[in-house]
Order: sequence, then structure tokens, then C-alpha cells
Amino acid sequence: MSDGQAPEYPSRTDELRASPPIFGSPLLDRFTRVHPMVVPSLFVPIIVAFAVIAVRDGLGTPDLVGWILVGYVVWTFTEYWLHRVVFHFAPETGIGARLHWMIHGVHHDHPNDPLRLVMPPSASLPLGALFVLLFNLVLPFDAACALSSGFFAGYLAYDMIHYAVHHRPPKGPIARRLRELHMRHHFQDDTTGFGISAPYWDVVFRTAPRSRRG
Repeated sequence: MSDGQAPEYPSRTDELRASPPIFGSPLLDRFTRVHPMVVPSLFVPIIVAFAVIAVRDGLGTPDLVGWILVGYVVWTFTEYWLHRVVFHFAPETGIGARLHWMIHGVHHDHPNDPLRLVMPPSASLPLGALFVLLFNLVLPFDAACALSSGFFAGYLAYDMIHYAVHHRPPKGPIARRLRELHMRHHFQDDTTGFGISAPYWDVVFRTAPRSRRG
């Protein structure tokens, strides 16, 4: 440098926070960056609507609650396997490697970017619609709606927990434990710790993170 000063390099904190564009087009890239409050603003009405439709179609309260709980469990199971199989399927070269980086690799390279911690609606809404279609193919309409309500409630919890473990100081033992497990996934061993909101699936499928000493 002409003034004799050493060049300034970004700190590790800056690198973890500031992710690069996914697309060359600034317009397209805007759709890959999402404020976390977009998720509840979209999915809280969807969750309520599916529950109301189920009741109006004749589903009683015990069945409504039961199917909502089933939907929540179905989401946690989906969360685990989606993260483990799809997000961490990482070809080394070609279009597969590029797609992996776009879907999940950029998050692992820059895990603290606050605008890339929840799923963009351009992905979550079509994917959610496919699950709703599947539920309606295998269940009566009222049960499928109730299950969808619980499923999307689980998804909402997952996205908000994922944001919180990266950007909110943990309060209480459960929050601290969830944060610890997810940070181990990011910084210790990304072949473990796939259940973010429901880490019990890692226990079931023997992918629970362990301390380095362990």
C-alpha cells in the first residue's frame, strides 16, 4: 500500500457472517436472503388455516390434537433426514457440487449470516405444497389438514430455533444444549448432529455429536 500500512483482512467473525452472492444477478440473489420474521409471517396463518379447515370439515378436538402431534413428529423425522441425506449430499465436482454449495454449503462456510439461516419461501412453499399433496393422497382430507398444521408448526419451530442458536444468547439448559449440539455440527464434525430442533433422532440413528475428549 502506498501509505506503508499493512492491508486489512476480514476477521474470522466477518467471514462467518458475510456470505457471498449465490447468483450473479442481484435480483435473483435477493431471493436467497431472507429476514427470519418472514417465516412466521407466512407460516403462522398457514398453520391456523389448516387447523380451522380440519375442524370445519368435521374433525373433533381429540383427533385434531392427535393429528397435529403426528404432523409435528413427521416434521422432525423429515428435518433429520432432509438435513442428513439431501443437505449433506456433497459431490466433489460438477453441477452437483455447485448445487450442494447453493443449498447448504454456503451456510456451512458462512454460518452466521443472519439472512441465510431460514429457508427462503421460494423453496419452503413449493416443498411444503408437495408434502400437503402427499398427506392428502394417504389420509382423509380433515386428517391431512390437521397433520399439515402440525407439520408446518414443526417447520416453523425448526427455522426459529436454527436462527436462535446462531444469533441469540441461549437462556436455560435446553437452549444451551441445542446450541452446543449445533455448533458441534458446524465446527467439530458435520457428519453428526443433523437434528436441530429434535436432536433425539440423532440418538435413535446414532449420529449424536460427541465431545472431542469423548
